[in-house]
Amino acid sequence: MDQHDKAQSGVMARLTLSALERASDDPSCWSDPVVYRALLVSGLSVLTEATRQLQDDLKSSER
Repeated sequence: MDQHDKAQSGVMARLTLSALERASDDPSCWSDPVVYRALLVSGLSVLTEATRQLQDDLKSSER
């Protein structure tokens, strides 16, 4: 995995956490279904990238 990919996944994780923090300060935003979709997509993106990084690390440690 190159540094650019790592940086992008780190940014996505920070943006997701930042959005959650802001949403927790404003309970009215949870009434918008777009918030749920955005959270789901960003959370799945972070999870997918983290899984890929773990798999890459495991493969490199087996060599």
